[in-house]
Amino acid sequence: MSRGGAAPTRITVSSSATCGHATKSVTNTPRTISRRLKVLIYRDYKGDVSMSEIDFFMPVLMQQEEEGLLCPLISHGKVHFLWIKHSNLYLVAATTKNSNASLVYTFLYKLVEVLTEYFKELEEESVQDNFVVVYELLDELMDFGFPQTTDSKILQEYITQQGNKLEVAKLRVPTTVTNAVSWRSEGIKYKKNEVFIDVIESVNLLVSANGNVLSSDIVGSVKLKVMLSGMPELRLGLNDRVLFSLTGRDKGKSVMMEDVKFHQCVRLSRFENDRTISFIPPDGDFELMSYRINAQVKPLIWIESVIEKFSHSRVEIMVKAKGQFKKQSVANSVEIMVPVPSDADTPRFKTSVGSAKYVPEKNVVVWTIKSFPGGKEFLMRAHFGLPSVEKDEEEGRPPITVNFEIPYFTVSGIQVRVAQYFVMVKLMAIGPSHFSITPER
Repeated sequence: MSRGGAAPTRITVSSSATCGHATKSVTNTPRTISRRLKVLIYRDYKGDVSMSEIDFFMPVLMQQEEEGLLCPLISHGKVHFLWIKHSNLYLVAATTKNSNASLVYTFLYKLVEVLTEYFKELEEESVQDNFVVVYELLDELMDFGFPQTTDSKILQEYITQQGNKLEVAKLRVPTTVTNAVSWRSEGIKYKKNEVFIDVIESVNLLVSANGNVLSSDIVGSVKLKVMLSGMPELRLGLNDRVLFSLTGRDKGKSVMMEDVKFHQCVRLSRFENDRTISFIPPDGDFELMSYRINAQVKPLIWIESVIEKFSHSRVEIMVKAKGQFKKQSVANSVEIMVPVPSDADTPRFKTSVGSAKYVPEKNVVVWTIKSFPGGKEFLMRAHFGLPSVEKDEEEGRPPITVNFEIPYFTVSGIQVRVAQYFVMVKLMAIGPSHFSITPER
């Protein structure tokens, strides 16, 4: 994390609760019957923002919310509040300086990530039950308003949830904190050296009612699970189809990657020279890189829907799903979520495959298909009673959402080459893929 720019003065973690209003909000003390806030944790790093100034955060937030002008950065007097919401918690950073907002928000999201790693579920109860650990983490994550150690794996080496008393000889700073390779501990040993690589891509598509693709992009990530002994150096390369936003070559049939983000272990100078991703990996699971691709993509599962409303009576929905990917591929865990009117009742379903259920709290029908082969077509019919319907009206409706997984398939066609300095052969794969790496004897 960069240390450039002014830093936040105070970090506050608060929980919100409501009584009688649907809108959730916060205040530092019980101010009204319907809205209250309880400050769970706070840490003052510089001492120039008082708790009395923090009290102004909630009224300003409520006012912006009521006016429809809610902003992630709130200023009151000389104090600037940068805040995020996670579940029923608000994490607020307060500063009187012209701080680097990107750094502050990155830190807040990193704080959520670290606390989630420790407690699995980050919510009011987990913070209250582990407040001592949270304070220790806040002291290690930031020093005088500047981010320090934010790697949860390193933090877990010397901040634990165990109450055991440490021996005096063990009371030392882990070498990983001061090493050049701060993200990996020394002396790691495995009986079998393995690296597991997953290339995960999600497609965001917006399709109009007449079937035209209005916008599309691909958001991808390369995730690794590393089980290697010692301090290995890995090299990863992408196939020649891949271009990066700074490349001046003609695109042709190539894939242009944008918004590429690497883990801190990657040697960026090496990447700039020959586009080789060289790194000493952390131990265990981590995200090596993430990227975005702007490309015209056809929907892998094409959805057609017909909705018929009958006055004072009922509504009938017909949904047809067709797999538009190769026949040898299979989509797993397919969920098709079809919005229905909020006052619908007495649901009845008929499906050619899978099962459908009504989820009234979300006003959707969820059609679940465990296995969806490429090139196949399936049908679902739903019938609802709809007492409030008076006439057929074309009204705005939420879009149909489709979630699914296709193993060993990437939409962009990206291929991964993995090599290690002690490996005899290069391995090729289209993710998700698994590699077993054996050192030379």
